[in-house]
Amino acid sequence: MRIYENLFIVRPDATEEEVDHLVDGMSKTVTSGGGTVDKVEKWGKRRLAYRVEKYREGSYVLMQFTAGPELVKEFERRLRVQDDVIKFLSVRIDETLKRIEKRRKEREKRADRRPQVAPPQPSIAQQIMGIPAEPSHAAPGLPAPGQPAPAAAHPAPGAPVASQPAASQPASNQPGAAPKA
Repeated sequence: MRIYENLFIVRPDATEEEVDHLVDGMSKTVTSGGGTVDKVEKWGKRRLAYRVEKYREGSYVLMQFTAGPELVKEFERRLRVQDDVIKFLSVRIDETLKRIEKRRKEREKRADRRPQVAPPQPSIAQQIMGIPAEPSHAAPGLPAPGQPAPAAAHPAPGAPVASQPAASQPASNQPGAAPKA
């Protein structure tokens, strides 16, 4: 037994009762063939990506069922002869579900092996002085949250600038310059 999904599109002018009757008939086809219907989702009317049999929209129905491959052939044959069904697609999903489950288990194993990060412990000096441990999220060189910012190394734009020695002054006045001979 394998798990399949079948998505079929019903004419947009079909009534809700006709869609329900079609879904019931297809469900009976699966159960009479020895399969089980796992879920049925009616998505309602949606716009088609391209025109199909002069229709621009249709009512979408998704059925997930467990059955053998012979039953899927019969299921598709019955959809083909239905006048209300304009398009359908059957996909085997049991291998995909197994692959997803395997990946989930691998992720859980990696998460269990990953070491747990402990919060930073205060040093002995911090414990004696009563200073709390520095938060680990503070960036190096930046003050911790709630701490005053250090004096700016560069003045803010528009702030007065301290005078610097002008280049027009003689070189002998500048510190570290050798006297001219």
